[in-house]
Amino acid sequence: MNDDLGLFTDPDTRHDERVARGKSDAAARRAKRRRKRTILWVVVALVLTGGGVGAYYGYRTLSGIGSYDDFAGAGEADVVVEVKDGDLVTTIATTLKEQGVVASARAFTEAGADDSRVTAIQPGFYLMKTKMSGEAAVARMVDEASKIVPLEVKGGNVLHDLTALDGSITKGIISRLSEASCVELDGVKQCVAPEQLRDAADNADPAALGIPEWALPDVAAAPKENRLEGLIAPGLYHVKPGANATELLKGVLSTSLTRLQGYGIPNGAGKTGFRPYEVLVIASLIEKEGVTKDFGKISRVIYSRLALPQRLELDSTVNYKLDRPHITTSDEDRDRSGPFNTYKVLGLPPTPIGSPGREAITAAITPEDGPWLYFVKCQKDGTSCFTNTHDEHEIAAAKARAEGVF
Repeated sequence: MNDDLGLFTDPDTRHDERVARGKSDAAARRAKRRRKRTILWVVVALVLTGGGVGAYYGYRTLSGIGSYDDFAGAGEADVVVEVKDGDLVTTIATTLKEQGVVASARAFTEAGADDSRVTAIQPGFYLMKTKMSGEAAVARMVDEASKIVPLEVKGGNVLHDLTALDGSITKGIISRLSEASCVELDGVKQCVAPEQLRDAADNADPAALGIPEWALPDVAAAPKENRLEGLIAPGLYHVKPGANATELLKGVLSTSLTRLQGYGIPNGAGKTGFRPYEVLVIASLIEKEGVTKDFGKISRVIYSRLALPQRLELDSTVNYKLDRPHITTSDEDRDRSGPFNTYKVLGLPPTPIGSPGREAITAAITPEDGPWLYFVKCQKDGTSCFTNTHDEHEIAAAKARAEGVF
């Protein structure tokens, strides 16, 4: 007899069956949880061993997530896309989807799955198009021509343009930042003019530019055309097209101040006995006055002269206000008055005279031990000779002139 309803089954038997079913359901739930944990740990393992791309594909394979839609063709309207430092391929794909470049993140990741260049995409801004196929988007992202050229600042660079004796012009940071701001969108070129950047650098509220507290008093007291000098450290700066002059400068300064902090300003300046901004000024003098291997000794000369006190008498500070790239000055040049002429003024100039790099800042924070008070370039590779007395200095300088060093 069938007893589908369990009317004639012993109650104890029915109880045992319910217990068995309950145990079976619980076991199933535990198994499901174990599967989820397994997926999670596989993803973690892939992240640790194969990077973000492997994690994405592993997770997609195990869990079946991610829709796949794709546009056809090379795209329509121009659009600028930013790749941030640390972005994974899946992050880039999501950004492209959000900005309408590709129809789905998977369209990009699958098109680039076999292209090793995709995992080597660098931070920066890229000129893309809306409604691109995944394949077209990959091809454009890995094309160097699509990347908007960043601003590059080198050690010793200054804000303003420099004119050599032959009339040639070396563009300063302001002019090159203007060039880096340019982008052509749908046939129309957009740039922030140097004049706009100069006006913002000279007149914008320091707080709006992100000037830190350790530099605020000195920036406020500086000649306005020099107040941002030295605050833009050497390195590459990815400039956002379409930003206005104040936004561009703030972005560059924010990146630079992070770099300076890593180099020891402001925190490392305390042991020098000088304020962080003053150490930045000293570092800029070191950067301009010699080659890297001499930085520690040049730093010692500067600190020793400041301690006496004795005028620094550095040609680099004179040339800074003359807007000239060379170091050697004439008697007439050195006789000019002004706060940057360290032949005339005791102490440091009111601002840095260029952008100091890591090595110059390190030397400014930790000068080399020694008795030197004078130095002069004495070899054609830029190496300086260091002396303790003025007479020794004059002998070294005469020898260098006779050998055609300067």
